[in-house]
Amino acid sequence: MVKVTIWGSLRAATDGAAEVEVEAQNFKQVMSELERNYPGLQAQIAAGASLAIDGKIYREAWFTPVYPDSEVVLMPFMVGG
Repeated sequence: MVKVTIWGSLRAATDGAAEVEVEAQNFKQVMSELERNYPGLQAQIAAGASLAIDGKIYREAWFTPVYPDSEVVLMPFMVGG
C-alpha cells in the first residue's frame, strides 16, 4: 500500500482525510485508485492534478514508479513561474 497525503483543498473529496492509502506501483495506478476510491476527486484529477513523489512533482508521468515507502502528495496542477 502507498500512503498518499492529500493537499488541503482536495480533502473535502476524501471526507476530510489528510492521508489515504491505495494499492499502486506507479503514478497511473495511484491516480486510478484515488478516482475509484474517492469519486469526488475525479473532476479535479481530470482538470489537472500532480503527484509529488519523494519531493519531485510529476504530471502525467504514468509509469513513474511508486513504492510503499515513497512520500506521495496529491495536489492540484499548479502553473506559473
